[in-house]
Amino acid sequence: MTDPFQDQKKRASAWFRDLRDQITTAFEAMEDSQVEGPTADMPAGRFEVSQTKRASEDGSDAGGGLMSVMRGGRVFEKVGVNVSTVHGKLAPRAQKAMAARGVPGMEDDPRFWASGISLVAHMQNPHCPAVHMNTRMFWTPGAWWFGGGSDLNPCIEYPEDTAAFHATLKDACTPHDPAYYDRFKEWADEYFFVPHRGRARGVGGIFYDDLNTGDWEADFAFTQAVGRAFLPAYLPTVEAHRNDPWSDADRDTQLVHRGLYAEYNLVYDRGTKFGLETGHDANAVLMSLPPLAKWV
Repeated sequence: MTDPFQDQKKRASAWFRDLRDQITTAFEAMEDSQVEGPTADMPAGRFEVSQTKRASEDGSDAGGGLMSVMRGGRVFEKVGVNVSTVHGKLAPRAQKAMAARGVPGMEDDPRFWASGISLVAHMQNPHCPAVHMNTRMFWTPGAWWFGGGSDLNPCIEYPEDTAAFHATLKDACTPHDPAYYDRFKEWADEYFFVPHRGRARGVGGIFYDDLNTGDWEADFAFTQAVGRAFLPAYLPTVEAHRNDPWSDADRDTQLVHRGLYAEYNLVYDRGTKFGLETGHDANAVLMSLPPLAKWV
């Protein structure tokens, strides 16, 4: 039986892979250009790339992707950029969760297909903010939707960086729907909140999920706009501070904030839970965790 969404799936998967290539190229170029500051004498970082696989229920091919991780660079202490395209049947727990969200037909048919890109960067310089970005497409026999977003996570906040980051995201959202930015900013503020600490994970950004307006082309175009906005939103914040000197106290502040980031990703993050519950490569799912963190 022909899959009526075959073309859309191929286009979405190819787009996420292309975005991955753009970002990894830009990040390695930034490593090469880091010729000043405390880490200038270190070797320029490079991504180590490995294939990932989803563990299927019966051992058959269930897709996978690429995990690209850079460690110990001049600019990036650890950054991961993952892409994947996976399919199969949801485990009962994940199927139940999808049904509870109101996904049509999920109670009776656990088949799914998902593709996306996920990125988390932890920086050498405490004055440079950590960042998260992801975009994805999800399909079941009864529905399809897009989701994703980007959010800034500085341990030492510079209000001008926060304002510029949000302005770039707003410029990406507005042509698609003037209400999108405010709506998705509010969603990010709610989603990236750490209840047990009573505070936000960072300074926000945008977050959206279950986006299905009935117009696949329009929703895909918006998701592409979110992905394209990432580098223009984020790189200027790194450029502004990558040569700044830092103190032991600044490093301590960074490590404590990373502890907060790790707590959120392990306890609340929807993508972490989904990846582990659906059998995706655990190292790829958990690549968002920082290389070093501290709790007080």
